[in-house]
Amino acid sequence: MGEPVIGRDRGAHAAARIDRVADDEWDVVAWLWQAFRQDLAPIVEGLPYTDGRYQAGPLAAFPSPDGAGWLARRPHPRTGEDAPIGFALVDGLTGERRSIVGFWVAPVVRRDGVGRALALHALAAHPGPWSIGFQQDNETAGAFWRRVADEAFGRGAWVEAVRPVPGRPDVPPDHFIESR
Repeated sequence: MGEPVIGRDRGAHAAARIDRVADDEWDVVAWLWQAFRQDLAPIVEGLPYTDGRYQAGPLAAFPSPDGAGWLARRPHPRTGEDAPIGFALVDGLTGERRSIVGFWVAPVVRRDGVGRALALHALAAHPGPWSIGFQQDNETAGAFWRRVADEAFGRGAWVEAVRPVPGRPDVPPDHFIESR
């Protein structure tokens, strides 16, 4: 069904697979999006809105011909049922440049190679030039995406650009990895 992902041998955490988000799975992505935004909250000074949820505006653009989503899954250690452990959302499929709209991996599997495999899968599934953004203060994300860019595009085949956040002169600029 999906592409196997090999991580460190950690019992039930040893294998995962990556599948395209099915039409009936966007609610799953919406739940995981909340975890993604919670992880970003300290970096972007984000708070939940009055309904208790973080902003999810970018999800309204999915699914579409211009965007795709990928879910990483592995068996849940208690039930054995496939459980989502990460997602990658891509847009720009009909344009000149693809981009990562959202990317998240469950904290418990972040050192298992799942994130690397998910990122490389999403990039390879959608050939073309890429722009991958991350916040200046998110040092972990910056290091991760630089390693992935070296592997996906090759050393010296990408540049890092710094741009102001639109409408937010009070925050540090965002960084973008741009493949050539």
